[in-house]
Amino acid sequence: MLNQEDFINRLHKLLEHYHLSAATFADEINVQRSSISHLLSGRNKPSLEFILKIVDTYKEVSLDWLLYGKEQFPGKESKSTKVEEGLFAIPEENTTPKPAVNSEQKKTTTPSDIERIVVFYKNGTFKEYSEISS
Repeated sequence: MLNQEDFINRLHKLLEHYHLSAATFADEINVQRSSISHLLSGRNKPSLEFILKIVDTYKEVSLDWLLYGKEQFPGKESKSTKVEEGLFAIPEENTTPKPAVNSEQKKTTTPSDIERIVVFYKNGTFKEYSEISS
């Protein structure tokens, strides 16, 4: 059986870990902000749909941890960012050693070589900069 007080504590830990306000969290999992408020205050119990939205949105959150406190949080972290219609995973840093490059092989990038720059923000939004040539 779900211990509501423990669930609320884990929900607080999740919000703290991702540096989210209750309102931002509600927006990210696509529920009404009042739902989060009622859950955090202990007024309402979480629905199965609510729990599944959390697990689907935050891949690092295991169902066992969220419901029963089993396992560790965060689990194996994969960095993910919302982009327009869904989530995409940013690959973990490549750990294979890079080949040595001598000074003759180095290629410099000039501003004219850059097609576009995309900046990703922690809140799941992004801004794209591209130069239009005339």
